[in-house]
Amino acid sequence: MPLPTVASTLRVPVLDSTMSYRQLGPEDAPVVLFLHGNPTSSYIWRNIMPAVADTHHAIAPDLIGYGHSGKPDIDYRFADHVRYLDGFIEALGLGSLYLVAQDWGTALAFHFAARFPQRVKGLAFMEFIRPFDRWDEFHQNSQARATFQKFRTPGIGEEMIQRDNFFLERVLPGSIQRTLSSEEFATYKLPFPTEESRKPIWRLANELPIEGQPQDVHRWLTEAHAALKASTYPKLLFVGDPGAIVSPAFAKQFAAGQQNIGVVELGAGFHYLQEDHAAQIGETLRAWIASIEEGSHPEELPAAGARVRMPSMQAVRGDAAEVSVDV
Repeated sequence: MPLPTVASTLRVPVLDSTMSYRQLGPEDAPVVLFLHGNPTSSYIWRNIMPAVADTHHAIAPDLIGYGHSGKPDIDYRFADHVRYLDGFIEALGLGSLYLVAQDWGTALAFHFAARFPQRVKGLAFMEFIRPFDRWDEFHQNSQARATFQKFRTPGIGEEMIQRDNFFLERVLPGSIQRTLSSEEFATYKLPFPTEESRKPIWRLANELPIEGQPQDVHRWLTEAHAALKASTYPKLLFVGDPGAIVSPAFAKQFAAGQQNIGVVELGAGFHYLQEDHAAQIGETLRAWIASIEEGSHPEELPAAGARVRMPSMQAVRGDAAEVSVDV
């Protein structure tokens, strides 16, 4: 049977606004929740969701202020996104689920998993947000670090992101290896036609927990990462080369301190890995989820074109032996 390929787009009331989401697959099947980051939308998962949708209910919301979701008069801080995502999950009546996330979607996924670990069947993530003790830990590219420092400079950041649309026009395409088609690029830009509509993009650039600021976001994500390290549910980390905020070397170092985690090296890529490696990510997710539900060994996974490093499913301690397979 051919896999479903076109997601339906729906809206649901959440708090004082509405949130839009894509869904694909049988609605009575186990849920795979896809969470995007800044400045994208559920659109970034369009070529990945079909890989799991024959056996699972794939759901990808547009975060509040992004995509086709509402743009209420709020600050769009991390705490706001937590509230609206919680409201979205409650509105859809979602119970246990698989989480798949990138960029700020990972911060939301980690925060959710820290509060509700019993509801997490598995957590797959890439280019993830974490507390950065120093600016030189934030991004591998010194020019990118300088740009984000400007984003966080009062007055200058607002002009660059909201007035000049720099994040969408320059950062997004510059963080994808291939060239987006004109239709793809237009889809990403469509939700942000005005300066005011770009406020959520500016805010999340200023929410990144770097050198202890903002203090509340730094504290929440420090706690979420501690919970992640203590967790034993299955985890899967995708990494590009050289990556942007997660390099292959850092991915291995990070995974060494985690339990029940596999690392998938996708090959060449920067930050928005979904746009460069959709097929590999999708097929690897499909096989990984199947392995969890069948109780098989992750090292047996057929991951399309990727190089996979995974511990035995039974050995969930962080010091589990690592194996490598080319698939």
